[in-house]
Amino acid sequence: MSKIVIDTNKKLNKISRNIFGHFSEHLGRCIYGGFYVGETSDIPNINGMRTDVVEALKAIKIPVLRWPGGCFADEYHWRDGIGKKTLRKKMVNTHWGGVVEDNSFGTHEFFELCRQLNCDAYVNGNVGSGTVQEMSEWVEYMTFGGISPMSALREANGGKEPWKVAFFGVGNENWACGGNMRPSYYADEYRRYQTYVRNYDSNHKIFKIACGSNGPDFEWTDVVMEIAGEYMDGISLHHYTIPYANWDNKGYATEFDENVYYATIAECRRMEALIKGHLLLMDKHDKEKRVKLIVDEWGTWFNVEPGTNPGFLYQQNTMRDAMVASLTLDIFNKFSSRIEMANIAQTVNVLQAVILTENDKMIKTPTYHVFDLYKEHMDAKLLDSAVVGGKVSATTSEKDGGIYITVTNYDYSNSESIEISLLGLAPQMVSAKILASGTANAHNTFDEPENVVPADFNVNVTADMISMKLPAHSVIGIKIK
Repeated sequence: MSKIVIDTNKKLNKISRNIFGHFSEHLGRCIYGGFYVGETSDIPNINGMRTDVVEALKAIKIPVLRWPGGCFADEYHWRDGIGKKTLRKKMVNTHWGGVVEDNSFGTHEFFELCRQLNCDAYVNGNVGSGTVQEMSEWVEYMTFGGISPMSALREANGGKEPWKVAFFGVGNENWACGGNMRPSYYADEYRRYQTYVRNYDSNHKIFKIACGSNGPDFEWTDVVMEIAGEYMDGISLHHYTIPYANWDNKGYATEFDENVYYATIAECRRMEALIKGHLLLMDKHDKEKRVKLIVDEWGTWFNVEPGTNPGFLYQQNTMRDAMVASLTLDIFNKFSSRIEMANIAQTVNVLQAVILTENDKMIKTPTYHVFDLYKEHMDAKLLDSAVVGGKVSATTSEKDGGIYITVTNYDYSNSESIEISLLGLAPQMVSAKILASGTANAHNTFDEPENVVPADFNVNVTADMISMKLPAHSVIGIKIK
């Protein structure tokens, strides 16, 4: 038995909708064949963007999309991706499979995608192989509405009006693929580069994000915050969930036993300790807690599916991934007073994708359905809650006078009885949806696209309590009015 107590009168901080953000990199089939098929494709599209993918992401209210990387960001030169497509420079994607990148998806296409998705843009700049001038001119090209060489170039390429860049990352993983820098060197480079990320619109301030730590590298956060903290709005954190943190053999998405399952869950839950550790160091140099934590790469990382390009990072997505998603989002909600944004890696066809495509087919993964269950938490107030019992993780949110609760039972094989006590509320109308399946490795395929989908679920309601019995490896969303 697990007991959850929720004080409906004690409203805490607002949960940023950007915590439920996404990440798209020029990696494998995330962009090409995933988001973008081109204007002449037989696959239904609007201006080259796949209609089915766009509509699916709009349904979960995707709030923000990060692009163009990832490691690709620090070898991406934005001028290669503008102008007439037949004249755009081709390059080798050295990080991801050594394939040819034809740059047919560039700045204009990205903002068209954001327009169709009705989401904010998070653009990642090139520090590793780019110049200050290149980054400065890109920001001018995207955001300046007056008369200048870059705005004239944008208009010549069909972009009469400037775009809004909500977030801008100054480099990515500069401790590795972004230049193998030491923290003090990167911190000085960050100070220099960010100077030229100008705010051309007096009504909009670009949120500047510094490259943060690789998981438990607390020294990186300490040094970068000390040297450059006053010049940033946020600092990133990357942490991938890998069974036993074994990079040499990460196992397969659909093939695992109970031990590997629990190892995956344990590595996922390590996110909380990482967040606590980095926040302590951030607070050391930022007493006012102005700088936000940005977890802009997170999710499971397994061996690629057999027969696929190792550089494309294509993996299936099971109920185990759904548990990682729900538990991680619960952690982000818990620390939402300091976390401004998080971005699952990645949106389509890469790592813990919410969508998989194959030619003209598309499927929604169990992780997609978790995001669908959790979308009610966006921009809502966190309610004070307490959990007794080791197999449940819960978050609560208030929206338009209602209350929304998500509860996860991540036990591999056992159901769990749950009692939720609501202090200060007698529930009137209660509805629930559950994501569950008979096995932890259950997943959707192109032949069986609805093998794992949410379903209505009946809960027991008394004067001030809701009770239920959750199946193994399941997550439920409960709406109370």
